[in-house]
Amino acid sequence: MAEYKKGAIFLVEGTEPQDVFIPEEFTEEQRMFAKTAEDFVKKEVIPKSDEIEKKNYDVLVSLFKQAGELGLLGAEVPEEYGGLGLDKVSAMLISEKLSCGQGSFATTVMAHTGIGTLPIVYFGTEDQKQKYLPKLATGEYISAYALTETNAGSDAMNIKTKAVLDGDYWVLNGSKQFITNAGIADVFIVYAKVDGEKHAAFIVEKGYEGFSIGPEEHKMGIVGSSTCPLYFDNCKVPKENLLGGEEWIGKGHLIAFNILNIGRYKLGMACVGSSKYAIEEAVKYANQRKQFGVTISSFDMIKEKIARMTARAWVLESAAYRTAGLLDAGLEALKDRSPAEAIAEYAIECSILKVFGSEILDTIVDDMIQIYGGYGYTEEYPAARAYRDSRINRIFEGTNEINRLVIVAMLGRKAMKNEIPLVQAATQVGKEILTLMPMSLLKPGFLAEEKLAVEMARKLLLMVAGLATQKLKDKLRDEQIVVEALADMVIDLYAMESGLLRALKIAQEQGEEKAKYQAAMVRYFFYETFPKMALNANKVLCSIESGDMLRTQLSVVRKLTRWYVPGNPVELIRTIADKVIEEEKYCF
Repeated sequence: MAEYKKGAIFLVEGTEPQDVFIPEEFTEEQRMFAKTAEDFVKKEVIPKSDEIEKKNYDVLVSLFKQAGELGLLGAEVPEEYGGLGLDKVSAMLISEKLSCGQGSFATTVMAHTGIGTLPIVYFGTEDQKQKYLPKLATGEYISAYALTETNAGSDAMNIKTKAVLDGDYWVLNGSKQFITNAGIADVFIVYAKVDGEKHAAFIVEKGYEGFSIGPEEHKMGIVGSSTCPLYFDNCKVPKENLLGGEEWIGKGHLIAFNILNIGRYKLGMACVGSSKYAIEEAVKYANQRKQFGVTISSFDMIKEKIARMTARAWVLESAAYRTAGLLDAGLEALKDRSPAEAIAEYAIECSILKVFGSEILDTIVDDMIQIYGGYGYTEEYPAARAYRDSRINRIFEGTNEINRLVIVAMLGRKAMKNEIPLVQAATQVGKEILTLMPMSLLKPGFLAEEKLAVEMARKLLLMVAGLATQKLKDKLRDEQIVVEALADMVIDLYAMESGLLRALKIAQEQGEEKAKYQAAMVRYFFYETFPKMALNANKVLCSIESGDMLRTQLSVVRKLTRWYVPGNPVELIRTIADKVIEEEKYCF
């Protein structure tokens, strides 16, 4: 298990390779779960893709229930309620494999196992758990999560659905919009306001009086999943179906936001599975397709796309399982608190994973389309569906814009509460930055320049964040472009460090030669990403300073970043791509 660390502590201190979890450490049991899920998707789900995409819900539900019979839906449900009670690493590994190749099916499953089931796992009363969890774990019941409304999407606190207690029933009035699984679900986690202001959550069953489901939405992607509005017209919900009981009246928003954290890290993991699928299909096609008498996989510009896709997917995988390890360590260390509180500790990492994963996947499926060429634009081949299905992920579970705001806002709150010494670290960096000479800190060793690059990226982020906070104070929250740049620096730092730590750990445990491909992916990713730290730092500084002060600060940015030389990008591209082309799959 990874070492317990406070959420977001990576911003102020480095992490040692031995303190992170990496995929190379999967146990034999975890690999068995993964194979079960992977085989199921390849043998049962993907062959039925055409039927799923035609909204044949009989096929979709049948596959869903098969997954339940295999135990794939109950990974995070405790054993005493019919689930497997697995750790987060195991549960995320299953999520990854269930997301390899059929976006509509993956969406259905992820909505059920995550935001649809875990509210009851974490917040349900004992009676609620006993009544619903066994059926949710086996797939007898399908669940949906109903928070979004027509005028309350990103502004989730602004929901208008009302709940009034009338004898033995809560009476709900209002509507919900864009609810995944709505047309096939048996159970709905519905958010409403009691007395017009107190947030609460309710377990609503299909068939309750006054509850109806609207028509299916016709979507651009994930077209085989069910998405409908919900309507509550004096809907009668039994009193005992208030999620968590009366003590949670007025705290329903805490349930919603904690569950969204869970949804975010699961979505990031789903993007890992989808990325690997896209790479495998693209490489297989590139090895078959001939132009000018040779396979297109022999062309350097195709190799660059394959290398870029692979390096980005590998770093995303590194960040995802690092986060899973943090969650497991946190749940163990903070077991005296509720699981949701422990997960909330890593809300920033969950938002990072959601933004990074969804945006990485979009670039990967875009390269996939380009490798397929004209065929990629037709529905006959898998690239078009992968491209369409990917796009929703930047909107799901809070838009990426909202998640960027969340990252910076939560960092501010952690600093104010002194949960992490962000202010002290920024102050220290401010004192040392003018005299700091990066090259004097360079030590010999494996990926030595990348180690130093991460440290300089951390110092640069602290410097810029400190200056922005000092200059803008409370106005920072309103400067969304500045906030976006800061959030992107946080995301890129976490991603770079995650990939670096994984490569270093492999080298330490297996030898540097065994880590040569991983080192190449780290260097290639840094070649792409490290310069972005400078660009975003400059964006922030140019927004808050001017004149000689700005020139001085920009010179510091150059000093911290211009020294880095990642190696020959053409050689890195060929090293990564040739291995993937030979194996004809994501093979790391």
